[in-house]
Amino acid sequence: MRVIAGKARRRILKTMEGLNTRPTTDRIKETLFNMLSFEIEGSRFLDLFSGSGAIGIEALSRGAGKAVFVENNRKALGCIRDNLRTTGLEEDALVIATDAVSAIRKMGRKEEPFDLIFMDPPYGKELEKDVLLALGEYPSLFHEDTLIIVESDLKTEFPYLTDTPFTLVREKRYKTNKHSFLRVRENKE
Repeated sequence: MRVIAGKARRRILKTMEGLNTRPTTDRIKETLFNMLSFEIEGSRFLDLFSGSGAIGIEALSRGAGKAVFVENNRKALGCIRDNLRTTGLEEDALVIATDAVSAIRKMGRKEEPFDLIFMDPPYGKELEKDVLLALGEYPSLFHEDTLIIVESDLKTEFPYLTDTPFTLVREKRYKTNKHSFLRVRENKE
């Protein structure tokens, strides 16, 4: 796995051994960042369930102003820190060692809003639901133009979005997974 574009282009990234993580392939990562190209520059990027940190690192390499990485696996945390050092991007990064919902609750009291929020939770456990519901409780973490991207298996649906301030605006399907794009729902009063 490597950084595809930007100031850390072609740097090789470490990944964790085993099947506990499924790194986003370079091809899918490139497709995703081509779709986000006009939103990255200077953005505040939140990478939940970071794994190796490849998505947040790609965002930093392409010009994001700050990236926050949230991961609770110790080996993955070491991987993220090594990859940030290898790419020279650690100055604009914050690594938080906890689960995604706890991180949202902690950040909700002190962080500025994020422009882009990416999550790639383990498939089939509905962790994206827990995160989106928690995120909805902390509106200080997003603004009206925040884009949330959920990487999931093809079967994942979002019927609970009516209980959140978010709405599904786009879906990009691949062979085995998909990216769902959510925005803050407009208030129609």
